[in-house]
Amino acid sequence: MSTTKVKRRVGKYELGRTIGEGTFAKVKFARDTETGDPVAIKILDKEKVLKHKMVEQIKREISTMKLIKHPNVVRIYEVMGSKTKIYIVLEYVTGGELFDTIVNHGRMREDEARRYFQQLINAVDYCHSRGVYHRDLKPENLLLDSYGNLKVSDFGLSALSQQIKDDGLLHTTCGTPNYVAPEVLEDQGYDGAMADLWSCGVILFVLLAGYLPFEDSNLMTLYKKISNAEFTFPPWTSFPAKRLLTRILDPNPMTRVTIPEILEDEWFKKGYKRPKFDEKYDTTLDDVDAVFNDSEEHHVTEKKEEPEALNAFELISMSAGLNLGNLFDSEQEFKRETRFTSKCPPKEIVRKIEEAAKPLGFDVQKKNYKLRLEKVKAGRKGNLNVATEILQVAPSLHMVEVRKAKGDTLEFHKFYKNLEADHSMGFVCQVLYVNQNLVRNKYINWPALFIFIYTVKLFDFLVCIAPEQV
Repeated sequence: MSTTKVKRRVGKYELGRTIGEGTFAKVKFARDTETGDPVAIKILDKEKVLKHKMVEQIKREISTMKLIKHPNVVRIYEVMGSKTKIYIVLEYVTGGELFDTIVNHGRMREDEARRYFQQLINAVDYCHSRGVYHRDLKPENLLLDSYGNLKVSDFGLSALSQQIKDDGLLHTTCGTPNYVAPEVLEDQGYDGAMADLWSCGVILFVLLAGYLPFEDSNLMTLYKKISNAEFTFPPWTSFPAKRLLTRILDPNPMTRVTIPEILEDEWFKKGYKRPKFDEKYDTTLDDVDAVFNDSEEHHVTEKKEEPEALNAFELISMSAGLNLGNLFDSEQEFKRETRFTSKCPPKEIVRKIEEAAKPLGFDVQKKNYKLRLEKVKAGRKGNLNVATEILQVAPSLHMVEVRKAKGDTLEFHKFYKNLEADHSMGFVCQVLYVNQNLVRNKYINWPALFIFIYTVKLFDFLVCIAPEQV
């Protein structure tokens, strides 16, 4: 009989699976034990932050998000700290990334692209009014909620207005090259608001065209194209959209269009509705400094070294918009994460993944049924890092989540296809996808799903009480 797992808790929150991972932080799905509401918790390791001199940047991110309350910006609810960790409790956004929508479905219709662009401008305009500049706007940092509304996330590279130097300009070069404004690349100081607008223009181009306006394998050539605004519109772009994009993607920030001018643009105004929300609330930044002290106010229970068990709430949350239709779909769309189920013991799953990854040129690190795979040879976007985690659905059934942590999404897709094609993985681990009859027209067949879960649970119970008869 399997032992009961000790849950990991932070304050009133019960931590679950990992849903994101970066160089300095990990994001976990969590549940408020008092209300049952799902949240996301970003966990920062203080030692890593201090070692890499990231304290001010992380404090800036927390401060930025604490100041923002807008329907198109991911909310921060609470900040907690311990001697070794910083915990940022965030709004849990269920609809995935805008990047995935573009990759899976290509360019958007003009009215659809305009709606997302309007929401983006609403969020950016509000941020700027609070003295906040994002500085790393790109589709990967734009999330979608269950209603398809845009939410801006990841303020890791943002800067508060108080950090502007005496000349009134920002001086830190940051951001993703393809979306960065020319003046940022020149590192002569820049206006954060105008730099964000340039990034918004690149995002609008990607939504309408399905590809980047500035792209080149040679970094210097890419910088030259950006500095000279060398790009070509696809033939299907309407004249009003071209006119607006030309005004936004102006390499001269002094003549570049401003947000008030965008709000008056005829193409932009079509179907536009200003967001209505209550922004009257009290907030302070006192807890931002507190989390970097040695206070032990929030304690984390010790975690047993066994696969993390999934409850029903976490299982449902794994699918966009809380719709289970795509959770166990063997024909999953092209994404930066995927999952399959296996009836193999967890140690066997770990061993087979390791055996499959090493011949593909991956360095493997293991800890508590979690694997970190790093490609030794760098790709076009650096070394591909893949995070793998084994989660327990039932004592005899485990879910394996394979997620891109860093590097190129296309390269990750190729890696997973190679892993999927490995016969030893498929045969020895008995990969078990839920029968497609459970899912019809992308809506869950609830009776069939519960019968499936009940059958698995019943089988485990019978094995426990009478293994010789099963």
